[in-house]
Amino acid sequence: MQRWTLKQIGPNVFELCFWDIGQDTAWMLLRSDVHHDNPKCDQDLERKHLNEAMESNCPVLDNGDLFCAMQGKYDRRSSKESIRPEHQTNNYLDSLVSTAVEFYQPYKSILAICGRGNHETAIQKNHETDLTDRLTAGLRSVGGVTLSSGYSGWVRLSVKSSANPDRYVASAWLHHYHGSGGGGPVTKGVIQTNRIANYTPDANVVLTGHTHDDWIFSIPRQRISQHGRVYRDEQLHVRCPGYKDAWGDGSGGWEVERGMGPKNIGSAWLGITVSRSKGGADRLNLEAVRAK
Repeated sequence: MQRWTLKQIGPNVFELCFWDIGQDTAWMLLRSDVHHDNPKCDQDLERKHLNEAMESNCPVLDNGDLFCAMQGKYDRRSSKESIRPEHQTNNYLDSLVSTAVEFYQPYKSILAICGRGNHETAIQKNHETDLTDRLTAGLRSVGGVTLSSGYSGWVRLSVKSSANPDRYVASAWLHHYHGSGGGGPVTKGVIQTNRIANYTPDANVVLTGHTHDDWIFSIPRQRISQHGRVYRDEQLHVRCPGYKDAWGDGSGGWEVERGMGPKNIGSAWLGITVSRSKGGADRLNLEAVRAK
């Protein structure tokens, strides 16, 4: 079982350190747009992936819109058909938090970072309550490790050895950004990778969501070290679709009326290995695969 530690090193900047991985692969679960409280959320699949992460002690990074939170009294999008029985109360937002804390409590030791999405920021703007902070505080109150991040944030993925804990074996940067725009019926939002790569050159891996699309795409880069050594690397882009099956059987609903088509559901596993190089610094290799 892999060992890892988490700490915050700046505003929306964290370090996730994996210890003593040697030649093995360290894993973490990347996810976005869970919409956990929506009746169309596949909570069974979500639980399956969390249980798999729990078995190997894999940290989980959530990229926002964990909550759907659209059924409040003053939300123009609210619908009685789109609310779970446990949330049909006079304290709707409070019930979202309490039931989420109950659901995620078994995973309090692996749910590492929770970012914010447009659904959480809308609630904070219109109802002056921070669902993300309330969830993470609730999990920490029962012994959890979960920390809150913003709509975007940074995570330094590092590898260290217990034999020399003050020295980094290797490290890389993960940038999470919840996302923007509508994705596009043809491009699925992949075109955004070039835009993000341009203004976020220091990221080795970029996690996005928001459009419920599902793809993994890498951009090869030519680099040069401070010592004048030319080398190549990749910026890996991961778009997670979430767990809300909005299309269903295609009989109706907002997505059906707009002709958006069905989308995948699930998350992504990020594998982290150390590349042992001769004459140069060790580097982290990052590979993503679908969690479905």
